[in-house]
Amino acid sequence: MEKLTMEKMVNYCKQYGFVYQGSEIYGGLANTWDYGPLGSRLKNNVKDLWRKRFIQENKNSYEIDADILMHPKVWEASGHTTSFSDPLVDCKNCKSRYRADNLISDYTKDINPDTLTDEEMIAYIKENQIKCPKCGKSDFTDIREFNLMFETYRGVIKGDKSGLVYLRPETAQGEFVNFLNVQRTMRAKVPFGIGQIGKSFRNEITPGNFTFRTIEFEQMEHQFFCKEGTDSGFYKFYKEYAMNFCRDLGIDTDKLRYHDHDKLAHYAKEACDIEYLFPMGWGELWGTHNRTNYDLSRHQEFSKVSQEYLDPEDNTKYIPYVIESSVGCDRLTLALMCDSYREEELGDGTTREVMGFIPALAPYKVAILPLVKKYHSEYASELKEKLSKHFMCSYDETGSIGKRYRRQDAIGTPYCITVDDETLNNNTVTLRDRDTMEQITLPIEEVENYINQRIQF
Repeated sequence: MEKLTMEKMVNYCKQYGFVYQGSEIYGGLANTWDYGPLGSRLKNNVKDLWRKRFIQENKNSYEIDADILMHPKVWEASGHTTSFSDPLVDCKNCKSRYRADNLISDYTKDINPDTLTDEEMIAYIKENQIKCPKCGKSDFTDIREFNLMFETYRGVIKGDKSGLVYLRPETAQGEFVNFLNVQRTMRAKVPFGIGQIGKSFRNEITPGNFTFRTIEFEQMEHQFFCKEGTDSGFYKFYKEYAMNFCRDLGIDTDKLRYHDHDKLAHYAKEACDIEYLFPMGWGELWGTHNRTNYDLSRHQEFSKVSQEYLDPEDNTKYIPYVIESSVGCDRLTLALMCDSYREEELGDGTTREVMGFIPALAPYKVAILPLVKKYHSEYASELKEKLSKHFMCSYDETGSIGKRYRRQDAIGTPYCITVDDETLNNNTVTLRDRDTMEQITLPIEEVENYINQRIQF
């Protein structure tokens, strides 16, 4: 198999209905993407499995759905209004715009630009004559900090700045400001977790690489509230918990690695990323952070509402520490598509393309295929209607049975059921496995249970 490129993945996703360019009929809007029928199903399955693992099966964890628009003081307390920015430089020759830290990272791997100040970054760029990727000149402006938050206004009076609000740049603050609500209404005892799946927005300078970095994205975040002194143990637990989840999704272990942070954010005690080997190289996939009690303390300071927890065990009061486990749903979905794609040479000299999703992730769990449309389509349609009550099913009656198998392989359907004369005469069907291509005969009444057992996670 040829090395998978991001360009090939983009084309593949468009061809089979996973992902389309946003606003494509108008020429597209840069770094926006629409999920098609298969992509939306795949992404929903990713969210469902995250929810199962981090909420349903995770002791003392609760899910919320906080609003995208929040009180502006939330972002003052979190520090986003003063420090959430990128170091922007412009090429004076061709006017192209870049992040200074990315220019340095692309130039050398010997220096981590995250450890440099703005002054040190621009000095390094000038000293080493780092060239503009577009025109080849080395003549950049000084660094300007580029605000990553989208501003909008509520109210009906045009130009009234008093109604300034922001599209949230992260979902985490929704969990923090609802700590007391969840603790009280759920009668939750520390330690406990709050999780959320939701949209976030960042006015990125250099988004790109398909859905890896976009201006609108969906996050799956879990904040675990615990007592100081127990935090490092829970940090290690969730670091491993996230890695095991990625492996259980079927991601190749050799394409996953930990990257512990050398430079920590001001609020962090410990931080680690899980990185995945994307077609364009290693990239951040999942973050685990020990945020200490910084966030709740800041919200207590700005809101004047105590965020202390009264421990019923020893009657002490304290502001809990927080262990954050955060992953971008779009980025994880992209990793799964890249990791699942393969080309296989068959014994007859032909090649088939396969999306090897684990059955629980596959957009369709089974495809119903009448062998001969004229004779078998009615029964096949009835079977599809029956099985659709239990899981997502596809139906295909066009072309040879071999071509239909290939189409289902290409979109990741793990099982195909062929309805033929034996079905009409003996109430049996032929079931084909995507990965082995082996076929077995099953009585109709056993099909539902057979599929259900194999799509569990």
